[in-house]
Amino acid sequence: MTPARCPHQTPDARPCPLAERLDVARSRCERDGERWTEPRRRTYQLLVEAGRPVKAYDLIAAYKAPGQVAPPPTVYRALEFLLARGLVHRIESRNAFVACEHPETDHAPEFLICECCGRTEELRNDLNRVVREQARARGYVVRTATVELTGLCPACRAS
Repeated sequence: MTPARCPHQTPDARPCPLAERLDVARSRCERDGERWTEPRRRTYQLLVEAGRPVKAYDLIAAYKAPGQVAPPPTVYRALEFLLARGLVHRIESRNAFVACEHPETDHAPEFLICECCGRTEELRNDLNRVVREQARARGYVVRTATVELTGLCPACRAS
């Protein structure tokens, strides 16, 4: 799962507290009466470690040791479970998945996506809430909402 790079992309400086994130995910599953199975843990771990959106087939390829591949249904079932619990989000425009940066809260994700280097950041604001309120005022029932804002990240813009 080698990240896509552009010539002026800088590494993300944010630390990846893997053990802490795995513990939050496990606790959330247990709180909901669900099992934190090895395929679910491994899939979530790979996404947290990647720190960027990852396509399902890249997860499948990275799932086990080199030369071994996880059966696609195993990874897809784990992704479905993690999506349903809000531990993972789908980046619709990239057909990829990313670990939630705020798994301790239920929320509709909003993303900033760099068109050049692919850097993706999850926003934490009320944009989805405002959109849903406006839809409700017009008589709509929103089932899903995806907000993906594309542009250039600071590093790419500066280059």
